[in-house]
Amino acid sequence: MRFAFRRSALFAAASLIALGMAAPSLAQEAPPIEAAPVPVEPAVEAEPSLEPDATVPDAESPDAEGQDPEIIIAETPATPETPPIPAIWAPIPTDAEGRSAYGYYLAGRNALTSGESEAGADYLARVEALTPEQPRVREQAFTASLLAGDLDVAARIAPEGEGVSPVIVQAGRLVAAVQAFVHGDARQANTVLKSGPIGEPHRRAGLYVAPWIAAAAGDWDRALAVPPTDLDPISTLVARANRARLLEQRRRYDEADAEWRDLTSHALASRLFRLPYGEFLERRGKRDEALVQYDAAVTAGATDRMTLSAHARVLAKGRPPAAPTYRQGAAMALKTAADQAIAQRVLEFGVVYLRLALNLEPTNENRFLIGQTLQQAELEPAARAALAQVGPEDAELYAAARVQSALSFEKDGMADEALAELRRAADTRPNEAGVAYLLAGQLVQMKRYDEALTVLNGPLLNVADQGFEVNFLRGAAYEALNRKPEAEAELWAALQKQPNNPTVLNYLGYLWVDSGTRVEQGAEMIARAHAADPSDGNIQDSLGWAQYRRGQFDVAVTTLEEAVAKEPANAEINDHLGDAYWAVGRQREAGFQWNRVLTLDVEAERKAEVEAKLRDKLGQEPTDDSGAGVSD
Repeated sequence: MRFAFRRSALFAAASLIALGMAAPSLAQEAPPIEAAPVPVEPAVEAEPSLEPDATVPDAESPDAEGQDPEIIIAETPATPETPPIPAIWAPIPTDAEGRSAYGYYLAGRNALTSGESEAGADYLARVEALTPEQPRVREQAFTASLLAGDLDVAARIAPEGEGVSPVIVQAGRLVAAVQAFVHGDARQANTVLKSGPIGEPHRRAGLYVAPWIAAAAGDWDRALAVPPTDLDPISTLVARANRARLLEQRRRYDEADAEWRDLTSHALASRLFRLPYGEFLERRGKRDEALVQYDAAVTAGATDRMTLSAHARVLAKGRPPAAPTYRQGAAMALKTAADQAIAQRVLEFGVVYLRLALNLEPTNENRFLIGQTLQQAELEPAARAALAQVGPEDAELYAAARVQSALSFEKDGMADEALAELRRAADTRPNEAGVAYLLAGQLVQMKRYDEALTVLNGPLLNVADQGFEVNFLRGAAYEALNRKPEAEAELWAALQKQPNNPTVLNYLGYLWVDSGTRVEQGAEMIARAHAADPSDGNIQDSLGWAQYRRGQFDVAVTTLEEAVAKEPANAEINDHLGDAYWAVGRQREAGFQWNRVLTLDVEAERKAEVEAKLRDKLGQEPTDDSGAGVSD
């Protein structure tokens, strides 16, 4: 079939390019690590909304079957039933402005299920203030506040007591401790944690952050306590690394050095901790020993900007980096817990830990990570809201955030907004070829081919070593503009670079078959593409059309029927099947398929061609009813 620049290709490329641009700015002291299993960590889900809009209604009661729109905590232990939200409150709770609890509740539910977590959290917090006796409302308001980042509200309304899930109780204790620290009361935060360690499923986050809070409170016995012996191997290593940092803060340098030496002596841990150990050695004036650590990291394959910068800094005898403050250390600890939760696909927990880290250390890096994690959780509006807060101070990170936001807009079918974000990224990173490619791809997707060619033929992409993707995309734009010789040349160039790529084989083969220039060679290429990717309906359509053009009408019918089954809403494939039916004398079915084309998203040129077939071959006026029949 003709060129169809698939969104999935843009999504995949955008994700990789955004990660590539962001990686230098986001590089931590260690590469990503896979978390060890922990007890069940339930997900937080928003129940679908029944209300069309988030405007706060006037005071009125929902109907009797009105359901609790819930933030569901899945897989939690069985707990006693909590009182249901009543169908009728008497009197109806209202605020000073006359707004009802019902109205806020419905608005909050709608906002949450639309992905507007901040608005949803605000509405539910108002409901909780009006109805403090309702534990289910309190839990929902608490969870919504966590995900939205309104952590002071979450700390204030954290549910506790009999019947409340440990997921909620322990999250509330963690938030209360961290928020007290955020507001400068390390002693109160430490008191919360001394009353009992944070339990599952948030134990790891509590374990990592507690020593930093204890140190800030002056409780050095707790801060430097040896980690528990029942931790998984990764968590043990992380806890020991935190202890090494705090030993340095306490000026117990020999003990800190011994801890780092032992950590970097293990095969698994060495790649994680060479950078922080090297930084420690720099601060102790031991540049030569620091260089040994950085050399070992580079030899082992480290390519992150922080390691390479550290290596260059030591060689240039630059100033060592400062040791982390207590707040920075606590934020780093929470980000590590978030990394592990995200690796386990417990994305909501990852968001909560990152929100806490952001409160401690309000950096663009943390905002970007929150947006990225919300995207992984498919909370697109919330993700875009977080990414919008990434400022332009770091051009690389800002551009990466704009690309991620474009990816989110495109996923939600908001092409103009996606294009605007990609233009911002391109303006910020005018020499970034990856951003230029994504911009060109979005323009092709939106059928703005001349603009796409301006980018594709510009100095960033039209280079000697351009990738096959650039040749392919340029070929797509030329073909759409009916510039067939140029399209053929670009596709041929792409094929030389990727001779077995099914997408390139398909499109060049189709171009040759459809134009009648190299039908046999094109058909052979399409057959190779189909063998490589038999599930692709577009490639199967090309195969069927090649069979049709070679006079193999019966087999073409079978092939095209299967293609329509895979891509039922594709106008071109339905049109091809109609032609094949006509060729084998199945005129009624041909008419059905052609009428079906007119109900789909069809380009003006094809629509006119199909209408002409219906008139000239069947004597039938076109109809937009795909079920219309015709007489043989």
